[in-house]
Amino acid sequence: MQRAVKLGGLALLVITVVSLAAWGGLRGLPGIWGVLVGAAIGGGFVLFTALSVLLTANTTPANTMAVVLGGWLLKVVVLVMVLLVIRDMDFYDTLALFVTVMLALFATLGTEVWAVVTSRVTYVS
Repeated sequence: MQRAVKLGGLALLVITVVSLAAWGGLRGLPGIWGVLVGAAIGGGFVLFTALSVLLTANTTPANTMAVVLGGWLLKVVVLVMVLLVIRDMDFYDTLALFVTVMLALFATLGTEVWAVVTSRVTYVS
């Protein structure tokens, strides 16, 4: 899981830097704000789940599941609140926000899945 969090964070960093350059050049400051908010939402959503699994790895499976499900509920509530607050604001570019959220979600989730699938795990039967 540590490898998954590390690779997911690296993917998020790369997507954020590339998106900042692209959207900053296309839309200026609103594009930059859209990227920053989108990266925080998209990347934070996936990385928080991986971190919660990592932090509860030495507990019971029931405890890990409770933390993960509680984290999902908390993330959804925070996401709805953030989107309601920024809904009528015009400091960010909505297209930059949307594209960055999608790229961040796909990149972090994809790299985390790849890291877990390709990891070497020793098991004894």
